[in-house]
Amino acid sequence: MDAPVVLQATLSFLTVALILAALHRPLGDYLAWVYSSAKDWKIERAAYRLIGVDPASPQTWQAYLRGVLVFSAVGVLLVYLLQRTQQWLPYSLGLPAPSEHLSFNTAASFVANTNWQSYSPEVTLGYAVQLSALTVQNFVSAAVGLAVAIALVRGLAARRSGTLGNFWVDLLRGTLRVLLPISTVAALALLAGGVIQNFNGFTDVATLTGATQSIPGGPVASQEAIKLVGTNGGGFFNVNSAHPFENPNAVTNLLQVVLMLAIPFSLPRTFGRMVGDVRQGYAVLAVMATLFTVSFAILTAVESAGMGSAPDAAGGALEGKEQRFGIVGSTLFATTSTGTSTGAVNSMHDSYTALGGLMPMLNMMLGEIAPGGVGSGLYAMLVLAIIAVFIAGLLIGRTPEYLGKKIGPREIKLASLYILVTPALVLTGVALSFAIPGIRDDLVATSIWNPGVHGLSEVLYAFTSAANNNGSAFAGLTANTPWLNTVLGVVMLLGRFVPIVFVLALAGSLAAQDKVPATVGTLPTYRPQFVGLLTGVSVLITALTYFPVLALGPLAEGLS
Repeated sequence: MDAPVVLQATLSFLTVALILAALHRPLGDYLAWVYSSAKDWKIERAAYRLIGVDPASPQTWQAYLRGVLVFSAVGVLLVYLLQRTQQWLPYSLGLPAPSEHLSFNTAASFVANTNWQSYSPEVTLGYAVQLSALTVQNFVSAAVGLAVAIALVRGLAARRSGTLGNFWVDLLRGTLRVLLPISTVAALALLAGGVIQNFNGFTDVATLTGATQSIPGGPVASQEAIKLVGTNGGGFFNVNSAHPFENPNAVTNLLQVVLMLAIPFSLPRTFGRMVGDVRQGYAVLAVMATLFTVSFAILTAVESAGMGSAPDAAGGALEGKEQRFGIVGSTLFATTSTGTSTGAVNSMHDSYTALGGLMPMLNMMLGEIAPGGVGSGLYAMLVLAIIAVFIAGLLIGRTPEYLGKKIGPREIKLASLYILVTPALVLTGVALSFAIPGIRDDLVATSIWNPGVHGLSEVLYAFTSAANNNGSAFAGLTANTPWLNTVLGVVMLLGRFVPIVFVLALAGSLAAQDKVPATVGTLPTYRPQFVGLLTGVSVLITALTYFPVLALGPLAEGLS
């Protein structure tokens, strides 16, 4: 990379790192207090009475899981119905109801914290649906992820309890005490930075050529804040954070990066506090930070170098990138949104170089653990930590232990099933799309704008994004078709909730155990050696699983 690019990348990275370092301890400690406090707020007690929940009654993992699934199923139904009745709702802006398959896809997407959008939001959904359906799900789907992560942490910290807390308490606290106040402050900061917030509908203006253009308005800042804080990603406009109404300048761009990373990078501190050993949290944080740093460095280097005469002439691969942000502002945002489960974009990933486009895909294939989504990143990393101590136990010939809990056959089976779910969904979805003749022909004719290896990459990216609940896309793929809307909706739901089943079952199994005392043969899981092992396991699992299909898509394109 040229010296100016290196300097800009270094300064941007250090600015974000310093802000996150300042937030890590107070926010992480606050989260630990939220989920450990014995006191309920008045509004919370009123909500418990309304829904008939005893907040003092802890739940087994089965009961906790039932709460997650029932609540999410109701969410899918409500979001679907609100879309299908949009034309009769206030502030519909005269827009018709989306189709059945698009409404299902969108409902599944927002409830699964994916926010995949097969439509142009500003001309498809009115304000009533945007606020009452999508924004609400931005809050509660993120709160569900937090709740599941905290349940797993409780399982590791418990001693023969067999319970994981109460889902309804965790859901309400995550929404009211964490996401709502942070999003309120974030929305005000975005408003100050120039993000719009109004109910103006469409405004017709005269262009310089004398034509008329319709400019959409909307309550953007309020949705933008929780889209970022909750690592949701669904934008108010079709081009997401590349739109000047959503992301006006370099300052708001940096703020949006910080908002996406704040909670995921603070949760390791919460984990360390709740298990009684902050060193364990620092070890998890070190793995997350290492993977994030390496990904950002590689993506920035590849995009700055470019490949071909056009990038060389332009000084880099600038196609699809906003000049307000440049290459570094784009690659930092892309690394952040795909390293978390946000999926927001301020540049078009489909326009990246072949090897550049590979990096966001790899971030998702890693399981979004660098640092991952709100809650989901932490529980994914803890599952990988269990795999890592199991491998270490095999190497030294001892029964593996993690935080005083023995990792036996049941625990390793659940952890293994967890890491197999997402690759199975991705590879099955891609295979079916190309193996069934009628679907393949329709896909090539109506959806894939770039045939050949890049077309395969577009479909692979779509299923990777859906199964990992990310929501970003290679925009050369037209996904608003009956097949893609339906199958991607199913993949999003399975990719969200099947892993949660295994995480909560694992948490229940760990909670039922007593803690065994550490001995001289116990693997210290807070030292640099374990950080290196966990990092290597995370990368190796991805490499062995996805390398064959990557060799047919982005690697083949990049090396051709």
